[in-house]
Amino acid sequence: MLEDVQIIKEHGKAKFAVITYTEFEQIQSLLSDREKLEDYLDYLHLQAVKREATRRFSLDEVKKQVGE
Repeated sequence: MLEDVQIIKEHGKAKFAVITYTEFEQIQSLLSDREKLEDYLDYLHLQAVKREATRRFSLDEVKKQVGE
């Protein structure tokens, strides 16, 4: 989402962001549906955690940790 944004500046400062109508509709839909918004925020959080994580665990390691 928001991969193709045009920034319009005024006096050297960002004033407007122009996005495609399709992206506008996606954002509007996302913001009007609480469940979709929560899912998207969870997705963003997971992406941030993945970037910060220094070690990955295998499925077997996770199962062992949780006692399965």
